[in-house]
Amino acid sequence: MEQTPHIAILPSPGMGHLIPLVEFAKRLVLHHQFSVTFVVPTDGPPSKAQKTFLEALPAGMTYVFLSPIDCSDLPEDVRIETRISLTVTRSLPSLRDEFRSLVATSRLVALVVDLFGTDAFDVAKEFNVSPDLPDPVRIPGCIPIHGRDLLDPAQDRKNDAYKWLLHNAKRYRMAEGIMVNSFKDLEAGAIQALQEKEPDKPPVYPIGPLVQIGSSNGVDESECLRWLDDQPGGSVLFISFGSGGTLSYDQIHELALGLEMSEQRFLWVVRSPNDTIANATFFNVQSQNDPFDFLPKGFLDRTRGRGLVVSTWAPQAQILAHGSTGGFLTHCGWNSILESVVNGVPLIAWPLYAEQKMNAVMLTENLKVALRPKANEHGLMEQVEVAKVVKCLLEGEEGKQFRNRMKDLKDAAAKVLSKDGSSTKSLAELACKLKNKV
Repeated sequence: MEQTPHIAILPSPGMGHLIPLVEFAKRLVLHHQFSVTFVVPTDGPPSKAQKTFLEALPAGMTYVFLSPIDCSDLPEDVRIETRISLTVTRSLPSLRDEFRSLVATSRLVALVVDLFGTDAFDVAKEFNVSPDLPDPVRIPGCIPIHGRDLLDPAQDRKNDAYKWLLHNAKRYRMAEGIMVNSFKDLEAGAIQALQEKEPDKPPVYPIGPLVQIGSSNGVDESECLRWLDDQPGGSVLFISFGSGGTLSYDQIHELALGLEMSEQRFLWVVRSPNDTIANATFFNVQSQNDPFDFLPKGFLDRTRGRGLVVSTWAPQAQILAHGSTGGFLTHCGWNSILESVVNGVPLIAWPLYAEQKMNAVMLTENLKVALRPKANEHGLMEQVEVAKVVKCLLEGEEGKQFRNRMKDLKDAAAKVLSKDGSSTKSLAELACKLKNKV
């Protein structure tokens, strides 16, 4: 009997990269009879959240952590994009060793990498394995076609982060296929452009939205969900800046006071502030201080009953699916956007770094499903502005319009993921191609 086709997946560091790849793998295993191994690069011991998440993988999916690489030579202020790329590149010798084992013990048909992993194509070619490239983190405009980058356009394009992104983008054409975590109703123009045929351009498979359903972090979620159970339908604003996002001390104060001033219900995932960098917790480098210590004096007492503040983490997928959640103040990471779309939750766009500013423009100007607070001359969103947008989203006429548009996107997402939907068919086409590889 022919061996089950096997796929190796090399995720970039960070939970944001890992989650959509796991959802992609689940579909291959459950619906197309593949098996999958995650080969995970690290620059030190894996985080508790990462280990717990991987330990909960279903049957047919396994994982291995590659040998930790040394990043001690990097400056403390190195851009996150540069550090991610170097972590992947320096893990290639360890990946090569793992490939030898996989080729010897399975019918390995493909290596799947994301944006920062294209150097691993060379390893795949050595072993005659198909390199395939998903776009689970989602780069607006898609790098292989338009050359757009993760940086603020005002940034110096000669910096290391831009060089790494351009290097990876140039190698996209080496892939035998590109999977895009999106769908036409969300990005009609971009998807159409991606699928236009060009010489030597790999086929593009729109297979989104890939989102986490439920939670597998093993954290006690009862407090958040039990609190939501007691709130009126559509009345709560959920506030979270992703797994890596942090605010400055002054911005935490203004946000807190704005929430209080709005007189709306809220559920806020708060982290200790960082006045230097907006993605301070991306590599699990967190302050040991209690984040509640940085909130305005008396804030928790004054908002008790109307608001719930939790430290560091909350079950986002379940919160956004809850009937009491009426809005989401988000950093505009692609995973968070897709989870909002799937659940029909309108947004307040508060981008922090990387591609998030471009995502915010798409949400506010193109799709018109999000409000965006205006910053003052110092880049600070002041409490009055925060209160205004929160109240508008949850109670105003504009918020109702956003909610209706999000419902349309929710219905469109359900349609593309249905049995005869375009994303389901696109994934089936890719699976068939991989199964037929010798």
